[in-house]
Amino acid sequence: LAVFCSTHVLGAKDDFYVNITILETATAQGAVCLDGSPPAYHLDRGHGTGLRNWIINLDGGGWCSSIPDCLDRSTYFLGGSDHMGRQGLLDGILHKTSIINPEFYNWNRVRVKYCDGSSFTGDVEQVDPENELYFRGARIFTAIVEDLWSKGMKNAENAILSGTSAGGLPTILNCDKFKCLFPKDARVKCVADAGFFINGSALLICDIKKMKNDTLQHLLIKFISVILLTYS
Repeated sequence: LAVFCSTHVLGAKDDFYVNITILETATAQGAVCLDGSPPAYHLDRGHGTGLRNWIINLDGGGWCSSIPDCLDRSTYFLGGSDHMGRQGLLDGILHKTSIINPEFYNWNRVRVKYCDGSSFTGDVEQVDPENELYFRGARIFTAIVEDLWSKGMKNAENAILSGTSAGGLPTILNCDKFKCLFPKDARVKCVADAGFFINGSALLICDIKKMKNDTLQHLLIKFISVILLTYS
């Protein structure tokens, strides 16, 4: 497993905001955001009984689906680390207090910033000189995991990979690869929050209200059938 260690860390606002870590050395393997800037994450170190436990959460933020869309995205925080805030809030399952987050408050908690526009999946080597967009999300995921590995995750007794929406999808896609990094005696789990997307037409509320009960029942049965077939 390759290790990339060189980073710089910038200051935090208060106890609930965590310094951003810009992984500058990731650029050596082409792991960059849409605009070519290095990827980033926030790490709050574990302590006590959570010292050897890790939870990594992948940010969501939708996708860009065309060159103009991705060009626009590259001008703000979802497309480059230069546009990201220098501090990041760790909340929910990443919160640092036992009252709000009793299970994981003292774990090593990581919030991975999302800046590739394709759910950490892109691995396109060629860069079009006309738009200078980089589609390297898969490399970003690998580079950040390698960096966390060098910072102690290799000694994890428990590890969780999680993500929401556009961060939930790569949680599903990378779960097996993530688990295979660890020794067999380590407990490794993946939690995808709203990361399963159905390739179908969206229904507006006004459309649903016009439907008869039997039509809604038919759609519900069809939806359940698709889910059962997918996971059978």
